[in-house]
Parts: sequence; C-alpha cells; structure tokens
Amino acid sequence: MPQDTLPFQPEAQPKGGYRFPVSVIVERREIKRDRWSFPSWEATGVVAGERLGSVAAKTPIHSDAQRQHFLWSGLTLEFFRDETESYWHNLQGSRPSLFVICREEHEDDDDSLEPYLVTADPHEADAYLETEGTVFAVPIPPDLYQWLERYVMTYYRPGEQKKRKRKRWQEGEHRDQAPARGRRH
Repeated sequence: MPQDTLPFQPEAQPKGGYRFPVSVIVERREIKRDRWSFPSWEATGVVAGERLGSVAAKTPIHSDAQRQHFLWSGLTLEFFRDETESYWHNLQGSRPSLFVICREEHEDDDDSLEPYLVTADPHEADAYLETEGTVFAVPIPPDLYQWLERYVMTYYRPGEQKKRKRKRWQEGEHRDQAPARGRRH
C-alpha cells in the first residue's frame, strides 16, 4: 500500500489491515436553562499521527468563557480489507466521516465524555449507537481521507450483481394456488 500521502507511517496488520495512531478533540460547553446548567460534550475532530502521543491521556488544549477543548490521545484507527465496502459507502456519502464512539464518565461529580474507539465504518458506528455508546461523526482529516481512498481503490472489489430470474408459470400450475392480489379469476 503506498504511504506517500501521509506525514507518518501506519502500522501494517495481518490480512492487509492497517492501524493509525489518532487523537480526538472533544468540546465541553455549559448549557444554561433558567436557573439550571449542565455540561454538553461533543467530539469535534480527529487528528492522526504519532506526534500527539500513544499513551491515553486527556489534555486541555483551549478554554474560553463559552467552551473548553480537550485532546484525548492514545487511540487507534484500524482499517480491515473485509470492511472496504463500508468504507467505500462512507466515502461516497455527502459527508465522509470518521465516527468517534464515546462513553460517559462520572468522575468527581464532573460529567465527561471519554472517546474509546474511532472507526471509518458506518455500520460499526450504527451498532454502537444502538447498543452502548454515544457516537459523533467528524470530518476525515485530508491526509487520512486520501490514504483511505487509495486503500479502498486498491482492495475493494464490488460483488457481482445477479439478476433474479422470473419463474415461468405454466397454465396448469397456478390454478390450484390462491389468486394473486388484485386479480380476479
């Protein structure tokens, strides 16, 4: 797999898979309603590369009066050959995305959101959304988009579409069966 579009090298895995170190940018805002306020968390971006650290950590990167941004490092993004059709559908959509799966953490009375998985497979993201996680769609970083596009073009082979053949009913075969809907005999 050509690597010339990335400023870093992915780690090759068995059976044509690849693993990338990634970090997730998470935003926290305080929502105020009447006398009440509560935190609102959202994943806003993914940054790829080893330069951000491989140890899981939550690092504050920006703060102002309305919001705080944190960088969650130590995550990986994996690609698998048998999932290239899902990646292809993602790239063909109107908003190609990476999906950040998070879980809510309750530490020291401060509700927070912890990203624990990043995927480019929309079907995997749907499965987490239906079962246990909070899922955010974020734009794919340009370098990673180009690499993923090349990966899909190299390994994706669309399945052959087969046309279903109609059964030809002979005059005597359908008389004993119930009439088709909307037809009268």
